[in-house]
Amino acid sequence: MTEVSTIGLDLAKNVFQVHGANATGAPVFRKKLRRDQVLAFFAAQPSCLVAMEACPGAHHWGRVISKLGHTVKLIAPAYVKPFVKRQKNDAADAEAICEAAQRPTMRFVAVKSEAKQASAVIFRTRDVLVGQRTQLINAIRGHLAEYGLIAPQGPFHVERLIAQIEDPDSDIPVAARACLAVLVSALRHLQEQTAALDAEIAKRAKDDETARRLMSVPGIGPLIATAIEALAPPTETFRSGRDFAAWVGLTPVQRSTGGKERLGRTSRMGERTLRRLLIIAASAVVRWAKRKGVPAESWLGRMLTRKPPMLVIVAVANKNARIAWALLTKGGIYRAPAATA
Repeated sequence: MTEVSTIGLDLAKNVFQVHGANATGAPVFRKKLRRDQVLAFFAAQPSCLVAMEACPGAHHWGRVISKLGHTVKLIAPAYVKPFVKRQKNDAADAEAICEAAQRPTMRFVAVKSEAKQASAVIFRTRDVLVGQRTQLINAIRGHLAEYGLIAPQGPFHVERLIAQIEDPDSDIPVAARACLAVLVSALRHLQEQTAALDAEIAKRAKDDETARRLMSVPGIGPLIATAIEALAPPTETFRSGRDFAAWVGLTPVQRSTGGKERLGRTSRMGERTLRRLLIIAASAVVRWAKRKGVPAESWLGRMLTRKPPMLVIVAVANKNARIAWALLTKGGIYRAPAATA
């Protein structure tokens, strides 16, 4: 029997599909496995390359299978899709994963440790709470707009509406006021929980030497500094800061052909949470620069005079991502050039 060299594993909740191939890519076996059979199956296989799509649970299986002596590599689903032949099913997916893993130019996702995944939970939790907070704020705004009560945009200004709900002399009907009070109570509870998470993130940033160095960059605070450490893959994954910024999704999509460059919208690849935080921070930097002013000969000053605001914001976020990669790779702190503000 030909010895297997690569195994493609299509992950699922209960029923897994494996596809084994030899060094030439010829199929050796195709098999369905129940969840409780997976580890016993791989323990009986000779040491080989095991490939999986990077999806929920992939890092867990990558860790446990690597302990059995196998080399585990994760592939982004977008890179596996071109290898699926005609119909999509579990067997075809496992075969496509196996074929993609054997390509010499394939890009792989690093398997995260449990500690790395645990440090990212705080940001995932914060995202859920912030989303729920936004839903409650929008609900309060929508309901009070029915009674002619409005407030400017932003979570800070919703307090004006809350004051109307809590004012017994306002024109809000009593029946509606009781329901709106439930929304207000839930909103304040979420605000307290979000503030507690923000305090924990600030504490982690203060105690971590790498996060303190990242915070020397204008536009990178405790939240972004700890997010980069928790969510970004190892710096050696990228050849340069440009590659890191492209992974975050802060570069334009190319539609070039025939020697003509055509650049489209921002790619939005990579880690969504990290990209959003960098964009929000960059927008604050640009607003401050437009309000307070920056030297006309500085990079930011030249960008603001020639480019639209949103393009400048993305450019600042891209620059901060590249600077962060350089600090993580080479050490030290950020020192602004003499010509910039």
